[in-house]
This record gives sequence, C-alpha cells and structure tokens, in this order.
Amino acid sequence: MSPDTDRAFGELTPEFMLDALEAAGLRADGRLLQLNSYENRVLQVHLEDGRVAVAKFYRPGRWTEAQILEEHAFAAELAEAEVPVARPWALERGEHFEHPQGALELLGRPPTLGRIGTQRFAVTSRHGGRAPELEVVEVLRWIGRLLARLHEVGARRPFEHRVRWWGAEPGETARTWLMSHGVLPPEIAPRWDRVTQQCLALIARTFEELGDVSQLRLHGDCHPGNILWTPDHGPHFVDLDDAVTGPAVQDLWMLLSGDETTARWQWDALMDGYETIRPFDWRERRLIEPLRTLRMIHHSAWLARRWGDPAFPLAFPWFGTPNYWNDQVAKLAEQLESLQSACETPSPPSFKDDDDDFHLDGDSFS
Repeated sequence: MSPDTDRAFGELTPEFMLDALEAAGLRADGRLLQLNSYENRVLQVHLEDGRVAVAKFYRPGRWTEAQILEEHAFAAELAEAEVPVARPWALERGEHFEHPQGALELLGRPPTLGRIGTQRFAVTSRHGGRAPELEVVEVLRWIGRLLARLHEVGARRPFEHRVRWWGAEPGETARTWLMSHGVLPPEIAPRWDRVTQQCLALIARTFEELGDVSQLRLHGDCHPGNILWTPDHGPHFVDLDDAVTGPAVQDLWMLLSGDETTARWQWDALMDGYETIRPFDWRERRLIEPLRTLRMIHHSAWLARRWGDPAFPLAFPWFGTPNYWNDQVAKLAEQLESLQSACETPSPPSFKDDDDDFHLDGDSFS
C-alpha cells in the first residue's frame, strides 16, 4: 500500500462511516465509540432500532475482496457449528439514503461486505467480555477446547484466497521489503539482515524436517486480546481479520507467557482441553520458536509499511530509531540461538519468556 493511501485512510472520518452505515439501512442514534484497532477502523455504534453494532472499515489495499469474503464465510461456518465468534451481518441498501461520496455496493452471498468507492466495511453484533485470566488452569482448558472446536471446522476444507503461513516465505517477504525500501539505518542494516537471513534459513530447515504436518484454516492471530471472556459463557473469539492457513500450533503459542515453568503448565492446561476434542500433533511444538521469529520480523515490516498512516507515528514513536533496530538485532540473535538449539535437538524446544509487545490487532500478515 502506498503512503498516500495510508494517509487517506488515516483521514477516514466518523461522518463517512456513519453515512456508510445509514446507506446500508443502519441508522445510528448518535452514540458511538472508536474501538482499539490500528490496522482497521472499528466503531461501536448504537442503532436507532436498539441494537448495538460493531462496524469494521477495512484498510484499502490490504486484503482482496475474495479474501475478506472468505473470512466472512469462515466466521459463518464457525457460528453454525456453535463456535462462539463474531459473525458479519447480511447487509441491505437503505431505502431513503445515498452516501454523499458514491453508491453503496453489496458483495457476497449473502452480502456481508459493503463498498463505497475504495472503502469496504462489515458489521457484527457487539460481543462484550474481558480479557481471559491465563493464570487460571480451567480458563486455559476451556480455551483449549474452544480452539480445538475451531480447528475441527478449519480442517473441513482449505482456504482458497487467504494467506498461507508456512515455512520461511512470510519472513523472507518481510525481510526483502524492509531491505529494498531502505527502512533500516545504514550502519545497522547489514547486521539485522545477516541475523535475519540466518534465522530464516533455520526456520525453513525446521519446517522441511517436519514435512507432513497438517495445515488448516486458523484464527491466525490468537493472542489474549482477541479472546473475550464472560463468566456465564466462557471465551469467545473476535477478529478473524488475520485468518490464515497454517499449523494448529499457530493458534496456541501466543497464549503462552512468563518464564519456562509458567509457559509449560500453561501449555499442559491448553492441551488438557484441546485433546478432549481433537488430537494434537506434538511435533508441532518444534514450530513455536520459528513462528515467534516470523512474527517478530513481520511486526517490523508491518510498522514500516503503515508509517504513512498518521496514527502510527503517534502510537509507536520509538519505531525506526537506532535503539529500536539495535534491540531487534539483539532479540533476533537470541531467537537464532533458540532455533539452532531446536535444530540440533530432535525433541520439541523448551519454552521461553515472551515479553515482546507485538500482540496488536491485525499486525501479522499484511
């Protein structure tokens, strides 16, 4: 995406968004709240008919319409299987209102994606809740069961259009983009590039050695911020924006935190729940450090690609500084040691502290 497109998206106004909803027959009563999302623009809107909706306006140029509609179809399939997830509403044209900036187009069967010019949007019901307490064993077991149910649905058929999160290719794409766009300070770029290429070589080797690990449709960005908990109903998923094809462990490793002892019992609790529903291929534990490393590389590329959006320099003022890139070199060097250890040892790697601050909305697979 070009910086000009990002700047234009950064200037997307509440008036445009409310008019888009009204063009789809969803008239707000004046109460709205912008929700936390860097990648998209997300509003909680109270409607005149008493419903409370969450409207997501997709960043132009990030996903194709086929990819977005495939996300919507996956959400619908999960909802029909009684997996609690935010499901997009079917949209229709309002009878008495046209958007000032163009006609509303409705996409999908049923039509769940609205488009006005280059701006696309979808609407779901509001799903309340709080962050899950990942220090509670039963909470982790419940999440494990829920993820297994999601994966049961995800294994039924493949995605045709969504990103495939497998091997070193996603990291290589991010590395190439960063190096070709001159993002890194010249005095740091060679060191960062060298350690990154070493990491990617070991990641490719690890995936190749595992070979026949199953790939299925995934949530893709299953960090604690994308799971909401209610006392009566337990966990439910929000934000399938990063749904991908990949190994099941991609939806599990981001729920681990703390030191090795803590991460180990968290893993055991997740597996206690998961394997009551679906068997897990324990070889996939070898992919935890490769997947962690890929996310680190992609996070840097994501920030750099979005720098034209005025929201990003305000939210991430530390990005792009020499201190930031030196810190990335040090962290990737630590990851390289973990990857080397995993390649030298056929058993799954040990868990490690995961204190990086890159668990953000929609930041992984752009």
